[in-house]
Order: sequence, then C-alpha cells, then structure tokens
Amino acid sequence: MKTIAITPVVRAIAIVLPALAAVAVVVPAQSIANRVARVSNGTVRMSFRVKPGICGSGNSIWHVGGRGRTTWGDNWNNSRDVEYDIECSTGPARVVLDRRGGEIADLRFYVGGQWRPAGSDVVDLGTVPAREAADYLVSLAQTERGSMGEKAIFPATIADSADIWPALLKIARNADVPRGTRSQSVFWLGQAAGDVATRGLSDLVVDNGVDREVREQAVFALSQRPPEEGIPALIAVARTNKDPEIRKKALFWLGQSHDPRAIDLFEELLTRK
Repeated sequence: MKTIAITPVVRAIAIVLPALAAVAVVVPAQSIANRVARVSNGTVRMSFRVKPGICGSGNSIWHVGGRGRTTWGDNWNNSRDVEYDIECSTGPARVVLDRRGGEIADLRFYVGGQWRPAGSDVVDLGTVPAREAADYLVSLAQTERGSMGEKAIFPATIADSADIWPALLKIARNADVPRGTRSQSVFWLGQAAGDVATRGLSDLVVDNGVDREVREQAVFALSQRPPEEGIPALIAVARTNKDPEIRKKALFWLGQSHDPRAIDLFEELLTRK
C-alpha cells in the first residue's frame, strides 16, 4: 500500500479547518432586536413584505377590497421619512424607530413609497424577513410601557405570512400590559379574518379576569366581524354573560346591526315573563 506523506501545509490546513467550522457554528445571526439595540441615539429604518391586498400612500394604508383605509399619524399625504410618486403603492412595509438614550422614543410606519435621503444618524437594516419583523413588533407590544407598544401592533398585523393572533390574545389578557395596548390588540383581533380570532374574542368577553374596558372593546370587535361570525357571538354574550354592562354593550351593537337574528332576540327578551 502506498504511503501518503503529510506535509506541514497539509497539517496546518487540517488544524485550521475544524477551528473555522467551530467558529461558524457558534456565531449567532443578529436578531432585529439586537441590531436595533446597537443604536443608542439615532434612527433605525427597516422594510418587510406586506400581506397581499395592502397598499399605501402617505400616511394612509388601504386594505384593497377589504376594510378600507387606516390612517397613520396626522398627515395623510406626506411624511418625514417616505415619499410617494403613485397614488397607492403595494409595499413594502416601512418601520422607523427613533432611539434616544437606548430607548424607543417614537415609532412610525408606512406602506410603499421610497425612503427620503437619510442623514448620518440613520441606520437602515434593509429588508428583513416579515415574520421576524412581526415577532419583533409584537415583542415591543408586550414590553413597552408607553404608547410605543400600542403603535407596534398594527404594523405587525399586515406582515406577510405572520400569524400573530395567538400572541395578541395573550396581550389582551395580560393585566401588566398598558390598557391602550390591550385595547389595540382586541381591535385588530376583531378585524382579523377567520373563526379562530372570533372564538378568541368570545373567550375574552367572558373572562372576568380582564378589566371591563378591554372586554367592552372585545364586544365592539365582535360587532366588526362578518355577520355570520359576529352576530351569533354577540347574541351568546347578550344571553349568557354575567356582567350586565357587557350584556348591554352586546345588545347595543346588535341593535346597530339591523340583523333579523338580533330582532328575534329583542322580541325574546322583551316578551319574556
């Protein structure tokens, strides 16, 4: 059998390659949170894909063929961060975070358009995965004590391929989260498509561990669901909920629906002996 000589160069490669492989394994990818945290004072920009059927213009975001317009901020036609050259452009989502003293001082959100020229204090993370962006925004909703948590919810709801509804239900039930953030979670749960979200809202209404204002927001959210989902849920609340104020809220929104099933319930209640 032929003997192969091991030269010093081959021996060095044999030693170095495993070491390089070990380094590659132990170095983790930078999360969005870590990348944002590296900016103590300045502005962070990031972009991500939106769900199909979303477009934006200025501070207006449209759900094409769906629920209409959501306005973001005070100026519908312009912004300090993004400029537009068409009436409604389909993505990407654009999030802007102002950082002061290592904390988030402001959060702004747009869909479509192009970034305005950036100053030296702006860090652009580029296009990030939509699911990771949604997870990061939900984490802000869970941890931020002021209005930043509330502002983070809507952008998360339109991130492409992101399933955030279970997390929003947890936020809505968490008494440690600011009330505004919980109410915002309930509102967008009510706008979400699917029976799962409606079931979660119904559970939230009857959870007496959640303060009444948030439960009332859940009743309102049910009233915004498609009639085949929302009306039966509201009727169940009006018939069975132990809190009289919650029953009144359900009856009020049933009255606004003009649905025949609601009228049948009113007759049942008014003629009950």
